[in-house]
Amino acid sequence: MAYVIAFAGKGGTGKTSLAGMTVKFLVSRRRGPVLAVDADSNSCLNEALGVPVSETIGKLREESMGTIRSGADRPGGMSMDQLFDYQVQQSLVECKGFDLMVMGRPEGPGCYCAANNTIRKYTDKLSETYPYVVIDNEAGMEHLSRRTTHKVNLLLIVSDPTVKGLLTAKRINELVDELQLEVDRRVLIINRVVGPEADELMQLARGYGVEVAGIVPQDDMVFRYDLQGKPVYELPEETPSVTALFGILQSLRVP
Repeated sequence: MAYVIAFAGKGGTGKTSLAGMTVKFLVSRRRGPVLAVDADSNSCLNEALGVPVSETIGKLREESMGTIRSGADRPGGMSMDQLFDYQVQQSLVECKGFDLMVMGRPEGPGCYCAANNTIRKYTDKLSETYPYVVIDNEAGMEHLSRRTTHKVNLLLIVSDPTVKGLLTAKRINELVDELQLEVDRRVLIINRVVGPEADELMQLARGYGVEVAGIVPQDDMVFRYDLQGKPVYELPEETPSVTALFGILQSLRVP
């Protein structure tokens, strides 16, 4: 069974960038193939990893439900479930060291619950064949109440260096307990820290009852890569943000 690392936090904290760097950490340490899961309807993890995406779970589900109804429409008389399983497998983006699965969004109006349920089902199913899974969740706490994030070994809650970000981290931490989610450990990473405020931020977070794993500094290279349309996955390891995150992951003893 896979070791599952999931990300949570309010919007704009840099979760997706850190998720991409985490995939880089696992691949660079040759810890086995990684399944990267973009569980955000506003899909961006592929950009952080530098890979194109043509199919998403949300799109596949709508096409399957809307156009493939009769047995004649399905090859070899496959059931709807069998066909959809096949399509999901085919939609995986295969890269050197990792594969990527993207939730995406429904093409029309409506609730995202069905797409969330589907991504959860296939994350659970595919985790049986990968040693590591990295899940980039949508911003906020909705994914927790929908239980997109469950059966997690390590939940990395990401905050920016603001009280609002830390309060969101506090609420996420409390919601994990309230919903009794299967999360073995959850810690906070404070991202994009500038100057000497690190100690004050860490003290404030601990006062909120959140375990702080570490600080990732503001990194001009991340913004430069973004402006140039380059994936953070390609950032050199000596870049301050990558060095800091790799150190945090090592200190957490990711197996």
